[in-house]
Amino acid sequence: MQVILFDDETRFRLLPFTHTRPVADIRCGILTMRERWEYWLRTKTSTITDSYLQPVFPIEKENDHLLVNASVFANEDLTNQITNLKEGEKLLSGELLIAARLGNAELHFHNISAQTASLSAKNYAGEVKKLQHIWDIFSLNEKAIAEDFQLLTKGKKSEPIPEYVTVIGKENVFLEPGAVINAGTIINASSGYVYLGKDAEIMEGAILRGSAALGEHAVIKMGAKIYGATTIGPGCKVGGEISNVVFFANSNKGHDGYLGNAVIGEWCNLGADTNCSNLKNNYDFIKIWDEHRNKSIQTGLQFCGLLMGDHSKCGINTMFNTGTVVGVSANIFGGGFPEKFIPSFTWGGSDGMVTYDFDRAIDTAKRMMARRNKELSQAEVMMLRHVFDTTEGQRNLFAQG
Repeated sequence: MQVILFDDETRFRLLPFTHTRPVADIRCGILTMRERWEYWLRTKTSTITDSYLQPVFPIEKENDHLLVNASVFANEDLTNQITNLKEGEKLLSGELLIAARLGNAELHFHNISAQTASLSAKNYAGEVKKLQHIWDIFSLNEKAIAEDFQLLTKGKKSEPIPEYVTVIGKENVFLEPGAVINAGTIINASSGYVYLGKDAEIMEGAILRGSAALGEHAVIKMGAKIYGATTIGPGCKVGGEISNVVFFANSNKGHDGYLGNAVIGEWCNLGADTNCSNLKNNYDFIKIWDEHRNKSIQTGLQFCGLLMGDHSKCGINTMFNTGTVVGVSANIFGGGFPEKFIPSFTWGGSDGMVTYDFDRAIDTAKRMMARRNKELSQAEVMMLRHVFDTTEGQRNLFAQG
């Protein structure tokens, strides 16, 4: 049986992060949605997503397919219900398709509803937690960290915490092999878990308040102040003041500056003293730009900061307004506040923006990835080319004001 995690219409509400990945590879908590499903299902998965992404995230087909909704958070009870599905059955929560068991079928992103419409329905009576909006990635992070902590540490013993580290709530701190905490670090895990992945490092003088999670090889720089619920994904390096932020992987915020209630994709870099507002001066609810619907939408949140897609960068002293959305591979610099929506492949700042030359953007991406001994595949280049081409209208509209 081949387990396939499928995207539904949620992917359009998770832009710009789903420009460059399926929903399954969104990180919320310590794990991605895929990693969580693979833990519970005890198997590797493949993906059904938009066609331009499939060469990067291929689908594997057999004669027996178990389709699982990638935007749903996995848990033990759901897994039991899903794995008990027989061929020709589907699992629903109201009108939400959670999973389906199919035989040989032609599967692609736009025909999941048609392929599963005639299946025999079983209703799931339990609570279903699901990514529905882009801000859920940080809003649901506290609970997701707690649940992932229990999964990843069950039956395991933490590496010892050095005696020179000040710790409150030691029972809620877990270090994987190779994790390092340097002198002068203060950790308060009395109200939330703190997890350090393999070979993660906290440098001297950092202060953490749980919940907080570091992925493999992630680094917290000297003197950083980290508030919950924050996830610092694999390979990320962060410093300054951070509160309720999800870093996906291999991104940098290496210097002072504030970032709160935010999501940062992969291969991003925030220049020194970048500051991001997450609360309006009048304490009103925050609106953000929905690029799929081309309009501003209400989040219902008082706290919402920066949402930055993969490969985007900003220069020193950049200031981002409350609820700013930055697309893929944007390069932002200069004084003042840039616009609250910065389309993919734009170059500039508050004084004006132009299209970021595609070849120059790819060269920058390759140079940054080489610093982590990674390479940009040809399939990824074609994926980014698709994003560049399909967001041209946004850039043109933006340039016209």
